[in-house]
Amino acid sequence: MKKIGLIGGTGPESTLVYYKELNTRLNKAAGGKAFPEIAIESLDLYKALGLVGEEKYDELADYILQRIKNLEKGGAEIIALTAATMHVVYDKLKPKVKKPFISIPEAVAEYAFAKGYKKVGLLGTIFTMEKDYLSKAITNAGIEVFVPTKEDRLLVHNRIANELEYGIVKEESRAELISVIKKMQNDNGIEAVILGCTELPLALNKDNCPVDCLDIMEIHIQELVDKATKTVMDNK
Repeated sequence: MKKIGLIGGTGPESTLVYYKELNTRLNKAAGGKAFPEIAIESLDLYKALGLVGEEKYDELADYILQRIKNLEKGGAEIIALTAATMHVVYDKLKPKVKKPFISIPEAVAEYAFAKGYKKVGLLGTIFTMEKDYLSKAITNAGIEVFVPTKEDRLLVHNRIANELEYGIVKEESRAELISVIKKMQNDNGIEAVILGCTELPLALNKDNCPVDCLDIMEIHIQELVDKATKTVMDNK
């Protein structure tokens, strides 16, 4: 089973989910006889989001790359970013990463295509919704991607940045997010909504979403599990 290296901290709540789920699922895949080796390099959330907000992408890429190199030096054989927003510099990082670098956008695009969706909505931070680093892979798969109105984009971003990043889930905020999804369903005919921030599943899930709910964290974690499981099977 290959050692997994995670770039975490953006935010801490989702990093905890990655760690727990990878351990649980890979232990099950190993018949309860092994746990994966996992290393985490935790970024300063405020610094990382500040660099994104100021569009200092070269500086952000350098900041993340230093941590990726730490993971590689520590023996990590698979690398992943645990936040969608940090994928704004994925293309800058990929040529410099020596180990398999598992992308959230690519994993989500493959999943949505396999499901046969034609129109999907996208929620996330303001950067995720207004930039194309997540949606590009999905549109390249022939799927239309819709985002909320400008006012609703700001609402979604604020609920993520001021509440969900800290593990705070308010029922009134959950209702607001569901209302935004319903608007996209009525106005754009979306068949599913992509939860394009790894904290959004704290508030939204298949039981309360008015359309199919695509949890990018779940999809990404399962992709990492599949890679590690394939390694286990190949070595038998």
